[in-house]
This record gives sequence, C-alpha cells and structure tokens, in this order.
Amino acid sequence: MLKKICVLGGSGFVGRHLLSRLVHPKLRIIVPSRRPERHRSITVLPNVQTVRANIHDQETLNQLVDGCDAVINLVGILNESGHNKFEQAHVTLVDKLIKACQTKKVQRILHISALNADKADVKSTYLKTKAQAEQRLMHATNLNVTVFRPSVMFGIDDAFFNQFALLLDLIPCCFPLACPNAKISPVWVNDVAEVIAQSLENRETFGQSYNLCGSKTYTLKTLVEFTAQMMGLKRTVIGLSDSLSKLQARLMEFVPSKPFSMDNYWSLQTDSVCNKDDFALFNIQPASLEVIMPSHFEPSHQRAKYVDFRFTARR
Repeated sequence: MLKKICVLGGSGFVGRHLLSRLVHPKLRIIVPSRRPERHRSITVLPNVQTVRANIHDQETLNQLVDGCDAVINLVGILNESGHNKFEQAHVTLVDKLIKACQTKKVQRILHISALNADKADVKSTYLKTKAQAEQRLMHATNLNVTVFRPSVMFGIDDAFFNQFALLLDLIPCCFPLACPNAKISPVWVNDVAEVIAQSLENRETFGQSYNLCGSKTYTLKTLVEFTAQMMGLKRTVIGLSDSLSKLQARLMEFVPSKPFSMDNYWSLQTDSVCNKDDFALFNIQPASLEVIMPSHFEPSHQRAKYVDFRFTARR
C-alpha cells in the first residue's frame, strides 16, 4: 500500500478528477501549486495537501518527491503563451523530474501524454515535445514508468466543449470551423482517472504505454454541432477549407487566450483515434459522450458552468 504520492499538475482538469478517485485514509497526496489558494475544490479532500511551490525549480522538485512512493505527472499545456513554452512544460520538467526521482530514489512514475505523441511524422510541437518526454522517461534508469495517451478528454470542466460553448455563444448564426473533418474519439476524464488509479500499484503496467479513446469516433464538425444542440442554440457550422483553416489559425494566434493556433491546426492533421481498446485491459467500458455531457449544458446551468470554467482557466 502506497503511503505518500506527489501529483504534479494535480490542480488541473485531470488532477481534480483523479484526486477524488484516490481518496484513502492511509494515502497522503501532495499537490504543489504556485497559487494553492485558487484550488479550493481539492483542498476539501481529506488526504490532499496543497503546497506552494515552483515545480520547475530542481531543488524544490527534489524536496517535493522526497519520501514519496510514486509521482504522477499531469502537467501539460495546449498552447504556448509568454514564458509558458512546450519545451519547458513537457520536456525540461520531465528531465528535472527524472533527476529528482533518481536522486531521492523514487522509482514509480505515472505520466500522462497525448494520443499520437508516438507518431514519427507529426508537425505539432505539442505532440513532438510530448513524445520527447515519453522517450526520456522510458529510457531512464531505475524507474518504473507508465504512460497514458488519451484522446481529447471531456467532462463538466473540460477545455474542449466549454471552449466551443463560449465561442458558439459569442458568434451568432454561422460558425466558421477549421479542420472540420478531423476525426476524434473523445474520452471521459473519469475513465482516464480510473485507469491511472488502477495502474498505480499494478506491476504489469510498468514500462507500458496505453492509448485511451472513447467508444465512438466523430468529426470535429459533428462535435461542435452537438455542442450547439446541447446548448439549445441554432448555429450553422461552416467547415473551412484547408487553406482557410490555416488562415484562421494564423489570425487566432493574436487573439487573447488563443482559442486556436497553428500548432492546434497541425495536431488536427492526425486523427485522434485508437487502433485498439486499451480500456479493455482494465475492464472499463468507456462512457458515452451522449450520456455524460448533455445535462451539463442545460440552459439553467450554463451561467454557473461558464463562471466555473473561467475561474478554472485562470490557473
């Protein structure tokens, strides 16, 4: 039985759902954050302790993992901004984590990556840096590593459906959509959290990577139309050509919060689908998007949901 673990990125989307799954009176969970006061939803969990810390500082990271039985790395960014770069968030941090765990003799690391990070021909810097992080972890000595590669994750507080919901609410009548035919197999964040939790002490997962997809595949256009339907909005989603999709991506690079970028465009050039069902290895039947999400977009809950999403996005 593990007694102490450190969850990097534990205050984020996946982290909040995973921590709820890991509630146990004999397990102590350390969640570092630059601003722990912003994460009240996890501080109410009885076995979770938030710590004010900069995880990008090597000595601080060494101290955080000291005495831990395992470390779970959930850190990741979808777009670059300011000093927040893919290389720093995905690769440099993993290099420091490997060094910290080797120094403090922590052998168990669970790491969340991204579907298609293992593909050799991707142009997305997001996917390339995710791949580099995986390679460094898998080739590190004296570490028992498990990697998870989920497709686009959905949930009440996700950054996918909620982002499109905000845009659909702002743009009347016609909605111009880049890369409309990109294929995605959305996966429920709670299902991903369950796989991580099951893997924590399972030796059969050591040295393994798992691709995690939902049970159905959709085009991006279908998902955006479904979002409008759930919100009760009448919107015509207009799929853009490849050249117009690139133009939209370049223009959106200059929009605050960067809702779409050239790197997002390159990520969408590779379908986010799985060739096999790794959930079956954990006896999990992936939850249906149509069952989980509609209740979260009922008109009576929209304003509260948007407020919560905006608050969460400040982290």
